[in-house]
Amino acid sequence: VQLQASGGGLAQAGGSLRLACTASGPTADRYAWGWFRQEPGKEREGVSCIGSNGFTSYRDSVKGRFVVSRDVAKDTVYLQMNSLKPEDTAVYFCAAAGPGVCGFSRAMYDYWGQGTQVTVSS
Repeated sequence: VQLQASGGGLAQAGGSLRLACTASGPTADRYAWGWFRQEPGKEREGVSCIGSNGFTSYRDSVKGRFVVSRDVAKDTVYLQMNSLKPEDTAVYFCAAAGPGVCGFSRAMYDYWGQGTQVTVSS
């Protein structure tokens, strides 16, 4: 499975961006998906995920602001990011794991997309 992430860019605080992660094959509903982010010099951290059963999870700092979803027909998973804050600035990565529940452990994910930069200005 190859993953292609897109949608990053520059936004002002309070603005929105939508990230997309497209898989190379019909996988959207067969895998658990995760969105991670990494700031320079820091560990990559889980942001949100969606299991193969559609169950979603969010880290506390993005609850109520970010929404993860998937479009099975397009083999694409999205991360809608609203009310952006400067502390959301990071490189964002998408990842896919085998079918089942999702989580924020990097070790559970077998496939990773390239990162996409998100920069939020104050």
